[in-house]
Amino acid sequence: MLVKKYLHTRFRVRDMDRSIHFYRDILGMKITEQKTSPRGSRLVFLGFPGCDAELELCSFPASGDIHVPEDLVHLAFEVDNLETCMEKLKQAGIPITEGPVQSGSGTRFIFTEDPDKYEIEMMEYPA
Repeated sequence: MLVKKYLHTRFRVRDMDRSIHFYRDILGMKITEQKTSPRGSRLVFLGFPGCDAELELCSFPASGDIHVPEDLVHLAFEVDNLETCMEKLKQAGIPITEGPVQSGSGTRFIFTEDPDKYEIEMMEYPA
């Protein structure tokens, strides 16, 4: 068996509406599908920009609380302008948890978190 194509990643979330607001309204992702699973989970798929892969948000309160350990997993996104990105996060009341940092290659990045503490990296590559 060989993997043919990467499709999606699932993040379980506490508050679906709050998570949708973060990914759609703050980060600009697009909802591609919404449904309820056979066991009753609310599922929302959001398209990653520039590719066919998706982020699947899953709300299933019966499964208990969500605890995302630090440095377990993160999503990384390229942005056109890191300063503009940081300003938008600031205006939305979303803290920058690390950075900005500049690597030896000139790439600049920051880290922030979604409402459930999944880490999000925003990267600006040098022109």
